[in-house]
This record gives sequence, C-alpha cells and structure tokens, in this order.
Amino acid sequence: MNKLNSSTNGRRLPSLSALRAFEVTGRLGSAKRAATELSVTPTAVSHQIRQLEEALGIALFVRRPRQLLLNAEGRRLQAVLTESLDAIAAVVAELRSPSQRIRVTLSTTPAVAARLLLPWVCLLRESHSRLDLHIHASHEPVPLDGITADLAIRYGDGHWPGLYSEELFDNVFVPACSPALNLRHPADLTRHTLIHFEPPGGRTRPVDWSTWQQCARAPGLDVSAGIVFSDETHIIAAAVDGQGIALMSKALISRELRDGQLVAPFGPEFPGHPFHLAYPVERRDDPGIQAIRAWVIDLHGQQQSAEA
Repeated sequence: MNKLNSSTNGRRLPSLSALRAFEVTGRLGSAKRAATELSVTPTAVSHQIRQLEEALGIALFVRRPRQLLLNAEGRRLQAVLTESLDAIAAVVAELRSPSQRIRVTLSTTPAVAARLLLPWVCLLRESHSRLDLHIHASHEPVPLDGITADLAIRYGDGHWPGLYSEELFDNVFVPACSPALNLRHPADLTRHTLIHFEPPGGRTRPVDWSTWQQCARAPGLDVSAGIVFSDETHIIAAAVDGQGIALMSKALISRELRDGQLVAPFGPEFPGHPFHLAYPVERRDDPGIQAIRAWVIDLHGQQQSAEA
C-alpha cells in the first residue's frame, strides 16, 4: 500500500526523512556512508529507503553485494532531490550567517542627487535590502577609488581614462520660468531677471546666458545682470517662485514642466554633453556596482512612467 503524506495545499509527498536518506545514499552509493553523513545507523537508512520504495510502488536501486546502484527512476528522483536540497541548504546558510551588508558610494552633482536619484531610492531598497547606498553630492569630480566613491554620474563626453562609462540621458538646456511671468518672446527677457548658475570652485558651467545669447542672436540683453546661485536646486526653486528666468536642464525640471509649475516659452534649446555613469574598468563585475548600475539605468524608465 502506497503511503504518501498529503497536505492542505495538495502536495502528496513521501516522508521527507526518507527522501533525504535516499538522496544521500544515491549520491554516495552506499547505505553505510549515508548513515555516517546522516548520523544514524545503516539499518535505519535501509529501512527508510524501503519505506520510500513502498510508498512509491517502485524500486529505486539495483542491489548488489555491498553496493547500491540507482536505476533510471532512482536517478531521476535523486537529481531533483539533490538540486532542491542544495538550494534549501544555501538559503539556510544565508539565514544563519550574520547579515553582510554592501556599501556603495555614488558621486554626482547635488541637483542630480536631489532631482533624479532621491525620489527612487525606495526601489533600490526593495530590490537590494542588504545594500547601503551613500550618495556623495559635489560639483567636483572625485576619485572612484573605492574610498571616496565607487562610481559616479558625470556630465561630459564620456571619455575618462581608466573608467568605463555608459551614457544615461541627454542634457538639453532651455530657458524656463513660472507661467506667471507671461514671457512669450526672447525680447521679453529684457524686462525680467536672469537667473545664473555658477558652480563653486570655478567649475565650468554647462551652458550660460552668454552662450545662449550668441545662439539665439538676441542683442540688447545684459547677460551679466541678475541673480547668481551655486546650486541648481536653488535655481529651480527661484524660477518656480517667479523670481526670474533660468537656463535649466530639461531632465532636471521635467516634473515642473509636466505639472505646469514651469514653462519653456521659447527657444532655442541648447544641447550640452550628456550624463554618463562611470566606474573603474576593473570593477565592472563588482556586485555592488552592478546593482547600482541596474537601478540608475532603470531610473529614466521609471521617471517616464511616472510622468505618463
């Protein structure tokens, strides 16, 4: 009579201890060696295997003097049991071991950190609960030496010696302001305050009003006058508040443009260098870097979905 255990979810399985005894015996080819691994007697192992064969109604071994050989049915069952028990053992070992956390430092500009990364950190936490992300916000490029930072989102042409870089998104600049200012044409700029971005430390600005003026062919505009900020997030806040008009990256103000807090009343748009994800060539397969890479690359799609 077949003796299979059934559970409320519909599984009909033989004794798990019998399955384990069978798996070890089939793997080692000996009930005596299986007994040593399981810390039981060879008689107990043989008894459990007999119970399993009775429950299944088939033989699993070809029995020879002092040797047990798996038959075709036994090999089939032993293969799936070994794989399953190995997977269970791996999870148990992971649960028993102290939590080993991975720390990764991502360097980028303050605006990219605030506008593009922080709203989506929750997604990284959900997919990599043992990873601790440290965001290093600075306008200055820092060494990606594993001490100061591990990888970076950088603005530029993507050619940095010793670094592997992947283009993330375009960086297109456009004049933007609050709709309350009611700007319609470039000539209207002379009646409003220009908002300027000057990064600290004398860093080169991606696009400034002087560059834009030459492209727009807008004479008579005093591009030296206005309000100056060293942080792009402050520029966005000032523009939303109606303090003036600024040249801003469309990628950084996409939410405000979508919601109507900001408008881009006229062009020309001015393309700058795109943003890249950069990290040391020799660390391309580092698990922490790969986790951050997957998260960052997916951000653009997440942002587009949120704005749809």
